[in-house]
Amino acid sequence: MIHIQEVVTRDGLQNEREYVPTEKKIELINRISQTGVNKIEVTSFVSPKAVPNLKDAEEVMKNIDRNPDVTYTTLIPNLKGAQRAVECEADEVNLLVSASNTHNLKNVKKTTEDTFESFKEIIDYLSDKNIALSGALGTSFGCPFEGNVPEERILDCVQKYIDLGVNRITLADTTGMATPKQVYELSSKVLDEFPNITLTLHFHNTRGMGLANVLEGIRAGVIHFDASLGGIGGCPFAPGASGNICSEDLVHMLHFMDYELNVDLDKMIETSKYLQTLLSHPLDGQIINAGKITDLHSVDGI
Repeated sequence: MIHIQEVVTRDGLQNEREYVPTEKKIELINRISQTGVNKIEVTSFVSPKAVPNLKDAEEVMKNIDRNPDVTYTTLIPNLKGAQRAVECEADEVNLLVSASNTHNLKNVKKTTEDTFESFKEIIDYLSDKNIALSGALGTSFGCPFEGNVPEERILDCVQKYIDLGVNRITLADTTGMATPKQVYELSSKVLDEFPNITLTLHFHNTRGMGLANVLEGIRAGVIHFDASLGGIGGCPFAPGASGNICSEDLVHMLHFMDYELNVDLDKMIETSKYLQTLLSHPLDGQIINAGKITDLHSVDGI
């Protein structure tokens, strides 16, 4: 079973210049909740000055209709973010650190090691709260400032998460630098070294290799993947970090390759069309424009 984790209302909207009204975000999440995805990254409890489109994080979290089959997670940057997530009854909080020290400094003005150290306070606060922990590792497949990030560095960072008690870990391709060969090799090594973690892969389609990377991740044994409706999103703090892999394109590919997954492709396409009405630019996805490969056309008039 392949599990799809939707990130459009966090990673997707954080990079949008146009503000999406709160009630529209809530409606979008409610629609996504009925598509069959197993997790939705609803929002991020960051400074509104840093990410204006997520300034309504609390209001969104408190007013969505929750499907018991969906995990509703939020990204948190610090202890205050953790407190806000608990107040909003998030099912899970997601920590984030970059394997690249340069990118981490650019992103949060801390070294990678200092960020891991700061997680201890957050984890201690959450220790008696009914909330799950996950940890993302940005620039796992390359850094736009440093270039290649050694495998040993990735393994060391995964171990640091495990030492903190975090066993749900995401390897994130922050600026779309991953190649299929690299994905297979690194994913295989991480799963071999740490067989008891739940590993998620998070790809961007910056250089057109996103879906190929997914297939190599599956070949390595990964079954959890992040994706964003319409292929929107990207990191505001990294040059060239264009959109995530497109949810409906990913589900379409896996569906017609006979992989087992719970997502309803038609519902996802309709939800992507709804997203299109909220934005003032075309979506990057292919299926919303071309249709499914089973959509046939009349020969009349040809």
